[in-house]
Amino acid sequence: MVLNTDLKEIMMDHALRTISYIADIGDLVVLMARRRPVPTDTPEELSKIHRPPKMICHVFESDEAQYIAQSIGQAFQVAYMEFLKANGIEDHSFVREMDYQEVLNSQEIFGDELQMFAKKELQKDVVVPKAKGEILGVVIVESGWGSMLPTVVIANLAPAGAAARCGQLNIGDQIIAINGVSLVGLPLSTCQTYIKNSKTQTVVKLTVVPCPPVVEVKIKRPDTKYQLGFSVQNGVICSLLRGGIAERGGVRVGHRIIEINNQSVVAVPHEKIVNLLATSVGEINMKTMPTSMFRLLTGQETPIYI
Repeated sequence: MVLNTDLKEIMMDHALRTISYIADIGDLVVLMARRRPVPTDTPEELSKIHRPPKMICHVFESDEAQYIAQSIGQAFQVAYMEFLKANGIEDHSFVREMDYQEVLNSQEIFGDELQMFAKKELQKDVVVPKAKGEILGVVIVESGWGSMLPTVVIANLAPAGAAARCGQLNIGDQIIAINGVSLVGLPLSTCQTYIKNSKTQTVVKLTVVPCPPVVEVKIKRPDTKYQLGFSVQNGVICSLLRGGIAERGGVRVGHRIIEINNQSVVAVPHEKIVNLLATSVGEINMKTMPTSMFRLLTGQETPIYI
């Protein structure tokens, strides 16, 4: 809950379990939370329970932004310790801040996107010739919250589409510009609009960074008393603690976990995935990909090409 002491009113009130992302950027606090509609007794309203939750983003300005973000992080730590206790896992004393800082310092930034995307030699310009009025023939998805450089990713290619015919694009490639206009940090809908607007053109230039569709994550955790800093629901990463070992290790909100320590978890029940993560120590290796891409590649969704 966030209170405005001057106006004496509640500005924000969310249960801890609904918070998906928290960050402090200078004097700003950014918080994202899942919001589900409150259904009534009508069949139409009851059906909303099964719909994906909507996201709401709060941005607050405060001289103590860092402390606010840290306090929310500490609340996650308390909730994590309660989770361990409820599941019969050994109850550790709370981790001293210095202990966790030492663990954090030992966790290198895995797959440093800022460094990778800054290298011009890793980028390539792809010229896609096509007929006027023809769509590009791609499906794009978000790279996932937690990415150092948020972009859109090619999740599917129409087999006979213009993008596939050029032979230089692959599923997993991250698009950082179209016709010289940067897409970095833009909402997915805006990126889709830029691509749709290229329908009238006969040539489209994409600047991409070739990437595999599967993202590798590497987290170093010496003991279960150190929280990983993210939560999972049915194999999908739904929240991430800003500045934690998971974020530095490459975990991204909205990704589907494919493997944990070389063990496939695609068909593994939610409870077993949570227990596997809660009890894993040492070097934890995971493979993930954007959930929308996973559903497309496994035939759970029909691609809608643009």
